[in-house]
Amino acid sequence: MPTECIPEQFEFPRLEGRAVVAAFDGGRITTDAGALLLGAADRVIGLTRRFAACFKDARHAPFVEHSVQTLVTQRVVGIALGYEDLIDHDELRHDPVLAVLAGKLSAGRSDCAPLAGKSTLNRLERSRSEPSRYARIAADPEAIEALLVDLFLDAHATAPEQITLDLDATDDPLHGHQEGRFFHGYYDSYCYLPLYIFCGRHLLAAKLRPANIDAAAGAREEIARLVGQIRGRWPQVRILLRADSGFCRDELMTWAEENRVDYVFGLARNARLVEEITAELQTARAISEASGKPARRFKDFRWRTRKSWSCERRVIGKAEWTQNEANPRFVVTSLAPAEVEDGAKYLYERIYCARGEMENRIKECQLDLFADRTSSATMRANQLRLWFSSLAYVLMCALRRIGLAETEFATATCGTIRLKLLKIGALVRISVRRVSIAMASACPWRGVFAHAHAALQRAAG
Repeated sequence: MPTECIPEQFEFPRLEGRAVVAAFDGGRITTDAGALLLGAADRVIGLTRRFAACFKDARHAPFVEHSVQTLVTQRVVGIALGYEDLIDHDELRHDPVLAVLAGKLSAGRSDCAPLAGKSTLNRLERSRSEPSRYARIAADPEAIEALLVDLFLDAHATAPEQITLDLDATDDPLHGHQEGRFFHGYYDSYCYLPLYIFCGRHLLAAKLRPANIDAAAGAREEIARLVGQIRGRWPQVRILLRADSGFCRDELMTWAEENRVDYVFGLARNARLVEEITAELQTARAISEASGKPARRFKDFRWRTRKSWSCERRVIGKAEWTQNEANPRFVVTSLAPAEVEDGAKYLYERIYCARGEMENRIKECQLDLFADRTSSATMRANQLRLWFSSLAYVLMCALRRIGLAETEFATATCGTIRLKLLKIGALVRISVRRVSIAMASACPWRGVFAHAHAALQRAAG
């Protein structure tokens, strides 16, 4: 059967008396020239170099085509650029800008591309705890977990007086028969239930867990690990834990009280708690009905459960009347009563409610950086995929924090930064002495690019 050849030129309707023609003759062209900024940010924080050190490489060196650092750089930067699947790298392995970032412009063998394809990267993601005959690269989970905290600590020139660690669990929907797959009634789907811990925009932990557990399962161990590592560098820092009612567990609160860690957790309401703020609810209702607007009152009191708590604790009750009905809410905290007016209101509205910002960080990880792309058969491989996405997030945050401060992208999401600043078309020319990347002259963000480059150059200094 005869094949239809690709024509040399494609003709389109004439415009203003000119012929409009197109052809695949542009040479080396990339759509991701802005990724050079990711490479500059990587040089400042040393992310891919330090991440590669978390792997044991037992391959025979003379036969190695792609180093571990090349592989992890390719995968982390690929995720940051929006390439979520390993199969994307069968084309990306020829991309000249990604090759520049991975430090490998040409292959050592004639039958290889400069970068790795999907099969090689798949073997990396499916690595075991120890090298074996058929899996020569092994990831060290403890080292990767410690790296996330070290990158957070290194991001501060001096130790802060206080930090707030936000904890949350979220669903990671599954559409296959992965190991650890369970049906979760609240999310009404088969999923994993990963645990995230953030400090502001900094990601400190991303722990993949099955969905047949309590939301707070393993939280005490994770917090103990994080606090120990943080205080090893910052012994005097004050630490506050913040989370919703899913983490209001006596085990976690008792550990915090015994280790000089404060907390403010949501507290699930019940009839006894609502009865405690009956007077405040009546007052809020009267004010709301008189003004036609929602009204709030707060009560600060001591409280203890009948069985689950080991001691009495401070509780803040929010008595709110809105839309013609009561909306009571409660938090439990180890913080001492503030010596200011409306201390309970400040604690609830300014301290506890600020935890909602963490949900935006989780959305960035899952929607912009594909942290929910856990389609491998084993939990170990899916945990490694989660860490690749997590480190892509850390790299994007480093670019935003160091390079994009004082620009319109200083608080932009990872997806916005990628779309407007990393996806830049460019013509790449490689000679003996130079790699020249001619970016699109019409790029509307060229001034921001120049600002970011200068800031990253100073930081690398």
